[in-house]
Amino acid sequence: MVGEKSPESRAEKVSAQPHFHQTAPEIQSYGTVSHLLPLGLEEPVRLEMTEQLNLLLADTMTLRDLYKKSHWQVAGPTFYQLHLLFDKHYGEQVELVDAIAERVQLLGGVSIAMAADVAETTRIERPPRGREEVPVQLSRLLDAHQVIVLETRKLARRAIEIGDDGSNDFLISEVLRTNELQVWFLSEHLVKEPLVKAVESLSGAGTD
Repeated sequence: MVGEKSPESRAEKVSAQPHFHQTAPEIQSYGTVSHLLPLGLEEPVRLEMTEQLNLLLADTMTLRDLYKKSHWQVAGPTFYQLHLLFDKHYGEQVELVDAIAERVQLLGGVSIAMAADVAETTRIERPPRGREEVPVQLSRLLDAHQVIVLETRKLARRAIEIGDDGSNDFLISEVLRTNELQVWFLSEHLVKEPLVKAVESLSGAGTD
């Protein structure tokens, strides 16, 4: 037919040139969930859970970064032990961050991601930029853990109430248990015990 283009001319020209500076509208707004996902969970349930999980995600990202700050800036006689411990806990929090974000996406939501948004959202107190003493570092980390542990317990109970068994299981088995274990490891470093010489009993018990 006259004027009709051939299949070859209709096809997009192949080129090795990258396409830079592309923009387009968002495909999903933050604070919304995808409709009609076959999960057996109504949209209001998924909206509530993704909102609360994003708060938990912001707190977990903050704790993750607080561990890395402590890892870099720790000083003193326990430097080596805490330097390693802080980095180990950091890695475990990294895994939790990814798991929480994926849970938000699985429920059809949009996970919080950028540092500026996290800073505006987190319920954990912001530390100073400078170096702090080890007991202060440990106390700050424990305070952050307490925020997460309390909110996780509350959210896990709420998940049961509204029928989100998957989130309840995830919150208890992964988020809560990981944070509880890390709290134990940190707390033991704040017990005042002698490092080199045992303190003798004032009553003389156990001595000849």
